[in-house]
Amino acid sequence: MEQISAVVLTIVESSGMFAPFLFIAFHLLRPILFMPVAFICVSGGILFGMVSGTIYSVVGITLSSLMFYRMITFMPKTFNRLVKMKGKIIGQNRQMSKGQIVLLRLMPFIHFHLLSICIIEMSRNYKEYFKLSILSNIPLAFVYTSFGKWISTFSPLIVMIVVLAFIPVLYLLRQKEIVIKWEVFFNKDEKNVPELPTHRRAY
Repeated sequence: MEQISAVVLTIVESSGMFAPFLFIAFHLLRPILFMPVAFICVSGGILFGMVSGTIYSVVGITLSSLMFYRMITFMPKTFNRLVKMKGKIIGQNRQMSKGQIVLLRLMPFIHFHLLSICIIEMSRNYKEYFKLSILSNIPLAFVYTSFGKWISTFSPLIVMIVVLAFIPVLYLLRQKEIVIKWEVFFNKDEKNVPELPTHRRAY
């Protein structure tokens, strides 16, 4: 990871006026390169400063989220697997609130696109998904671009304390209702995960 990080910084630094575009491109290539979102945001702060780095990261992360949406609509089996994974972690019939999504985005060990699945389930259409993605991406980009280098110096003990402090907040931000699907209520096909609704295929 350190070698990849050094290469990314070197390439972007040496690209001159194309540096912002290349930086945004690295956000799109991040899943292929297995690079954490937080690391790229931290790099943006080092390379471009707090304001420009945050803007470029918001653009890059949001484009990555939109690209994920477009891809997942053509891969219903993958979508179903991710929904099942989400169900095992937070509960099959439990939906997260917007506040919980924003807070969990800040935790680097939470899979980025697993939260994107939660946003898809919360959204009625592509436009709403876009708005919720930006809402959750701005705090992520700002925090790690502005304070990421400092946060990376935290010891494991401090990280654990911060995570434990987040738990009560996550509880307070919870959605206070449970959505139970009709067929699950009547104990039919409980193990089946519905495919991505057709209204989400429209762009």
